[in-house]
Amino acid sequence: MRISQLFTKTSKTAPADEVAKNAQLLIRAGYVYKVMAGVYAYTTLGLRVLENIKQVVREEMNAIGGQELIMSSLQKKSTWEETGRWDDEVVDVWFKSKLKDETEVGFGWSHEEAIIEMMKQYLKSYKDLPINVYQFQTKMRNELRAKSGIMRGREFIMKDMYSCSIDAKQHDAFYNATIEAYNRVYDRLGIGDDTYVTFASGGAFTQFSHEFQTICEAGEDVIYLHREKNIAINEEVLNDKTLTELGINRDELEKVKTAEVGNIFNFGTQKSEETKFTFTNAEGKEQFVHLGSYGIGITRVMGVIVEKFADERGIVWPESVAPAKVYLVRIGGDAAIAHADELYGELTAKGIEVLYDDRDERPGTKFADAELMGIPYRVTVSDRLLADEKYELTPRVTGDTKLLTRAELLDTLG
Repeated sequence: MRISQLFTKTSKTAPADEVAKNAQLLIRAGYVYKVMAGVYAYTTLGLRVLENIKQVVREEMNAIGGQELIMSSLQKKSTWEETGRWDDEVVDVWFKSKLKDETEVGFGWSHEEAIIEMMKQYLKSYKDLPINVYQFQTKMRNELRAKSGIMRGREFIMKDMYSCSIDAKQHDAFYNATIEAYNRVYDRLGIGDDTYVTFASGGAFTQFSHEFQTICEAGEDVIYLHREKNIAINEEVLNDKTLTELGINRDELEKVKTAEVGNIFNFGTQKSEETKFTFTNAEGKEQFVHLGSYGIGITRVMGVIVEKFADERGIVWPESVAPAKVYLVRIGGDAAIAHADELYGELTAKGIEVLYDDRDERPGTKFADAELMGIPYRVTVSDRLLADEKYELTPRVTGDTKLLTRAELLDTLG
């Protein structure tokens, strides 16, 4: 993609009311547009990042047998009344409205009950189980205070998966497989080394849950970490009983700030009993389905990555999620233009995503934009370099520039 064709422009400033670093940088670099507090639109480049994150998640969910679908955002009141979660005293983040005929509806903040209602139409026998379905869905939550940029919004994109199993043994096997799949996701997104499975409260979902918490100074949570034993406990459930059960001592634990990037809930048969979700077992008897719910905040992960890796010059994307691998800068006259155009075509033909800065701008402006936008590799084509038949390659992470021949450059970039 040529920079001259992008409708977005970089900026030296962000909106005055935006205090979160992730949103400031994403707005300045042209990845997101702030609509209002807690609500952001994603531009061409921002969408590329989100789709890359989604694809990593999609591949790992498919690998453990997940089937992708998409539910409606509009939700019937009756769907949620069975479990009591239509009540604002139980769930206080609903956006609700009415249809023209006065029918009450809500805008999906989660989809457990909706999935159950649909699955009840298809899953009748033990032969139909297990089934695991997931979606990428825009959720809406009426948060009292939207903060932390895209890490906590009123409208956001989530991957939510739901499992239906015959019994606890089958459910536990999938639950544990999901933990491993989530760990692979975070490894591939570049945050695995600092992400921990954490024992936590289930909030409006269930009594307890497991969260995936990434160490991040901009995070809203606090966990207590035992690195050697790989044990992490959310501050909200830390007590003497928990420590005793885990066989650890508040003195052995390290207190760190974190951001939640995923969560998983084991419902057992609680929700199936509430919704009368049953199947016929091998003996011909009715049995309640074992259920689980598994979420990854796609837009939240994007914000956490920005917060963790950004430096004083701008965003630093891991290759796995960057909107392009190469930021191609041309400097000079006709020779530089011709060589840059040719290189752009050659890299693109090899399947390498390139942002080509073909603008008539000063070199300093182009270099500053490359750093702000965080593309993994900057390649510079200039009249001076071409005189020696060389190209500049500068990794965004290190900033260390190498002079390479065309063959060496192509070999390095793959």
